[in-house]
Amino acid sequence: MANPPSHQELIYRHALVTRITHWINLLALIFLILSGLQIFNAHPALYWGHKATFAQPWLSMTATERDGAPVGLTQIGPVTLETTGLFGYSGKPGMAQPRGFPSWATIPGYRALVFGRHWHFFFAWVFVLNGLVYLSGNLINGHLARDMFLNRDQLSLKHLWDEIKTHARLQFPKGEEARRYNAIQKLTYIAVIFGLLPLMFLTGLSMSPGINASQPWMLDVFGGRQSARSLHFICAMLVITFIVVHVALVLVSGVFNNLRSMITGRYAIEIEGAGQ
Repeated sequence: MANPPSHQELIYRHALVTRITHWINLLALIFLILSGLQIFNAHPALYWGHKATFAQPWLSMTATERDGAPVGLTQIGPVTLETTGLFGYSGKPGMAQPRGFPSWATIPGYRALVFGRHWHFFFAWVFVLNGLVYLSGNLINGHLARDMFLNRDQLSLKHLWDEIKTHARLQFPKGEEARRYNAIQKLTYIAVIFGLLPLMFLTGLSMSPGINASQPWMLDVFGGRQSARSLHFICAMLVITFIVVHVALVLVSGVFNNLRSMITGRYAIEIEGAGQ
């Protein structure tokens, strides 16, 4: 039996405030991540607690010599991996040097902690202020209440498990289901917007010398400066993971359609049974 014919319908999916803040977020996150890796490179090791236990980092990127040649090593807990050319020791032939992340992954590319800090702090406040505009704008237009929180049908574990299976098969919603975010999208956005990003902001803020002087209790909340630094780094890596997965899903679910929705607000959905 032949499948019923279908047609595409353009729906208005993203309001202007969502689209503008999305692209500002993208710019800010690029500078935040790359400048943050520059800051990390000043001391490419992480610890827990109030003080650095230099002999016992839980993560480190170092360089050593093996058979007379420099080797980059990355240690995570009890596991040590050779990562020459990427982490620990990298650079162009004849110009390679010990460094945590490679030069192409940092802003600026050369060693400059002071500039990395300037870029990082500036775009941190751009990101925070832009986030406040996003939240306030979408509270006013009803987007958060209407599209970001799970409805009754999406609250069941069976529904969520079915969505996980369809996503794993790279099968995406069509028709009426494509008019709104699915449960996985909603849960992810809620976790990132109301959990991950606030934690990243607060751990970063707690390491500021000015905040340390006026609000010293903040470091105690996170278990000390080194714990705050570790949590900040973990949050950044989770944000990078979110971005990579987000971009991958944009690519496999329709680049043009997704980009159009974030530029014009219009998103095409496929409606089955046209002309029936």
